[in-house]
Amino acid sequence: MDTNTVIKDSLNETPFAIVVVANLLKWVLLIGYLSIALFPMLWLGVSSFKTNFEIETSPFALPAVWQFQNYVSAISVSGLHQFFFNSIIVAAIATSFNLLVTSMGSFVIAREKFAMRKTLFTIITAGVLIPIVSFMVPYYTLITRLGIYDTLLALIITYAAINIPISTFLISSFMTSIPKELEDSAEIDGCSFVQRYWNIIMPLSRPGLVTAGTFSFIYCWNEFIYALLLTSSRSARTVQLAIRFFTSQFRTDYAGMFAAIVLTMIPTIAVYIFFHDKIISGLTAGAVKG
Repeated sequence: MDTNTVIKDSLNETPFAIVVVANLLKWVLLIGYLSIALFPMLWLGVSSFKTNFEIETSPFALPAVWQFQNYVSAISVSGLHQFFFNSIIVAAIATSFNLLVTSMGSFVIAREKFAMRKTLFTIITAGVLIPIVSFMVPYYTLITRLGIYDTLLALIITYAAINIPISTFLISSFMTSIPKELEDSAEIDGCSFVQRYWNIIMPLSRPGLVTAGTFSFIYCWNEFIYALLLTSSRSARTVQLAIRFFTSQFRTDYAGMFAAIVLTMIPTIAVYIFFHDKIISGLTAGAVKG
């Protein structure tokens, strides 16, 4: 009698009441975790339609009158459109540059054999374990000495570099799972090194690239510390810094701040929803090998 048969027989002998209780407990836990995850977002969304007085006096009640004007004020008061434009430029270019560099590096690490290959991969991906704040002084020093402080280029270079370890890990893991026979056939047909990378491996690695690109874009969009460190003028600041304009020494515009936060959340949520399937397939690539 094999192991699967023993497991099936033991499940069939389990009392029906225990199975029902176990399933009920499972759904209670799942719904509880879902509520914990969604409640802050729901509260934030509802609060963005309240007045400041309602937020301070009855934070968990529905607004008496839904204040759609909060979103108009959030854009006009803080100049949110300019920060949105800066964030889009920084996130898009930094993500593209990051994917270009890491895809080439991952191709060499995953598909070529050379001395110290595993050591090189370990050194690169070890950057995931290093706290981001530990690079603040080196990045600030390099950016100022390059003469690009308070520019979007400073953020683009910094964000692209910070995401190299995680992107290399994701893309190389996916490229490793691609059958070697495809490259061998292409090489027999006369494909060069560059052609194998661009025409064979890159198209097949699309889910891995999308996964790494999504994580990189979300990081670039939501990052606050380096945006505050490497910029000083409104013309070079990103959307996350716009939220600071709703707080002054004597007053905080909570309604406008919450509306601005909701607007800043929309792009990252939309990106994840649009690429959801490819992200899941990219994360699970190489988990099972035949």
